[in-house]
Amino acid sequence: MATIIDGKKLAQEIRAKLKIECEELKQKGIIPKLAVIMIGEDKASQVYVRNKSKACNEIGIEFEEYLLNENIKQNELIELIEKLNKDTSIKGILLQSPIPKGLDINEAFRTIAPEKDVDGFNPVNVGKLSLNQDTFVSCTPYGIMKMFEAYGIDLEGKNVVILGRSNIVGKPLIQCCLNKNATVTVCHSKTKNIEEYTKRADVVIVAIGKSKFVKEEMIKKDAVIIDVGINRGEDGKLTGDVDFEKVSQKASYITPVPGGVGPMTIAMLMNNVIKASK
Repeated sequence: MATIIDGKKLAQEIRAKLKIECEELKQKGIIPKLAVIMIGEDKASQVYVRNKSKACNEIGIEFEEYLLNENIKQNELIELIEKLNKDTSIKGILLQSPIPKGLDINEAFRTIAPEKDVDGFNPVNVGKLSLNQDTFVSCTPYGIMKMFEAYGIDLEGKNVVILGRSNIVGKPLIQCCLNKNATVTVCHSKTKNIEEYTKRADVVIVAIGKSKFVKEEMIKKDAVIIDVGINRGEDGKLTGDVDFEKVSQKASYITPVPGGVGPMTIAMLMNNVIKASK
């Protein structure tokens, strides 16, 4: 039976440390403050933004929300970001994705000042990550790396297979794992015979958004399984991209859904805001 990687508990420990750091910054006259831009009425985004606001509140980070109409023009969005870049009281800027079609998210990410880019999506920070330089790492991959660290899972020389190549999770994870000297393979929707890759993997990280996609026969005994997926079943229950019940009998470590990667993503965002404030 696999050891369950408790992301919730780990995130609480990290947030407790950040609360102390936040207090120390305030005593020096530095007030950590996060600005979140949200466009339109996406329900999932509203939940995420609420959770971010709660976490800021708990740690002592000031939180400012900009709710924009979904019909906003690109130049208005860029003007707002530029205004926040110049505002010295704002230490971190986050654009909640997805944003409505017709808006260019890449231009928006490019406009966020690299030193305020707490989500790690400005091309400058993406480039620094690939050069293994100190930078803001996108929050979900960063949270996963912290889990490996906390549970003493060494990636050096290990075969890591990542399912999914999104700019938010898959691609930054490639770099994070390479920077730890892992051998990295990426599988995606065009990959043939995915299980040929997953069966050989020491570590499988799944971020594809397909409920219970990874089955026990797709992994080798004692593999480490990180499940980034969040899917809501017809019964309203949350499931991951991994068949947790069966796979957990065969893996050595596994993250649950919920309570695994999710809480770590928000903890790392808070970490990045404190880092930006410093």
